[in-house]
Amino acid sequence: MGKYFGTDGVRAVAGQFPLTEDFIKKLGYCALEVLGPYAGKKHLKKQVVIARDTRLSGPSILQSLSEGIRAAGADVLDMGISPTPSVAAAVKQTACLCGIVISASHNPPEFNGIKFFSAVGTKLPEEIENKIEQIIENTAAVPAPVGTYRTAPELVEGYKQFLMSTVDRTLLAGTRVVLDCANGAAYQIAPDVFRSLGMNVTVMADANDGAVINAGVGALHTEKMQELTRRTEAYAGFSFDGDADRVIASDEKGRQLDGEYIIAASALALKEQGLLPANKAVMTVMANLGCINYLKDSGVAVELTPVGDKYVAQSLAREGLAVGGETSGHIIFPHYSNTGDGILSALQFLQFAKRSGLPMSAFAATWEKYPCELRALKVAQKPALESLPGFLEGIRALEDKLGGKGRVFVRYSGTEPKLRILVEGADAALVAQTAEAAETLYRSKTEGKK
Repeated sequence: MGKYFGTDGVRAVAGQFPLTEDFIKKLGYCALEVLGPYAGKKHLKKQVVIARDTRLSGPSILQSLSEGIRAAGADVLDMGISPTPSVAAAVKQTACLCGIVISASHNPPEFNGIKFFSAVGTKLPEEIENKIEQIIENTAAVPAPVGTYRTAPELVEGYKQFLMSTVDRTLLAGTRVVLDCANGAAYQIAPDVFRSLGMNVTVMADANDGAVINAGVGALHTEKMQELTRRTEAYAGFSFDGDADRVIASDEKGRQLDGEYIIAASALALKEQGLLPANKAVMTVMANLGCINYLKDSGVAVELTPVGDKYVAQSLAREGLAVGGETSGHIIFPHYSNTGDGILSALQFLQFAKRSGLPMSAFAATWEKYPCELRALKVAQKPALESLPGFLEGIRALEDKLGGKGRVFVRYSGTEPKLRILVEGADAALVAQTAEAAETLYRSKTEGKK
């Protein structure tokens, strides 16, 4: 990770550095200084597509960002409130230099962020982010804007039409579903798409109110969606996050199906259709061993990447694969999109399930997760783990005690001031003990450190 860029763009509490007016202008200006040459194609228009979620800080960030972009001589096409993946799609459709999303995804309302997409709709590689940071450090002031600004609602409509084109309407017509829009970017688009496909839709958390985005709802808080799915006797329910690039599902009994269940079911459906190249799927190192082993036993190899959907996307592109994603619900179907798309993933999973003729609960029963404990420790600093004397050795020793039937994985969050500790194993009690020991070990190595 760089000085300003984390796992998924620049993110902070709105109004606090680096999400201040002057820095945002400079970010927009300097990013275009790099992304213009990076695009490298003369036919591209010197314009940028921007969308945002419902957060209250979005309009002011948009204004500052737009001024910086226009200072670099580019025009701004504003999609308004629209999901992150809609920008990835619109960039290619409009032949823009890049796309930008103003969102902090699943984070609480007070946060916001800025993330970029290349001219081909992919997240930026770290070397490009590093170049942008270098130019920011060497830029004293941003000149006056010269580019233009206009709203572009037609791009939102184009995204809706694209989503509907990816599924068989006759297969989905009449299906009863519940949609939890997290009071975020999907609040209008998701219900419109599902209803236009002829489905019977019950919607919750569909307020255009950034003060309550992700607040007790959405992909991180699916309990209300699960209960509503059970109570309305829906075939399935889906919870999106604030910018709708991830999704978590529920079966008709109100049981949660996270990204791993969606990836596993999708991979096997594609394999059955002969559409799974190399019989391989992509997941991250945080994937549950139960899912990994289930896929392997079903003839599907699993490629593991670092945490972050951009790493999943890079692996999918490098090997020409068909599906991959994260437990959190970032799922990528490269045939349709280069980035995670919650609405698209919900539609694809729903289509696979309906084509099977089975209830959604059948996919919850195909495999079981290994006992797992995930802890998130708030930290003031993030010292390199290898710099803590004896820490990594201690973690390896704890993993050895799991007897080859588990693992211990420790990393810093790329978007929040937290250390994440993941422990998995066949013995639930031993897993809990190991997680406690790992946390105690970290605290003992960092206590008093600045």
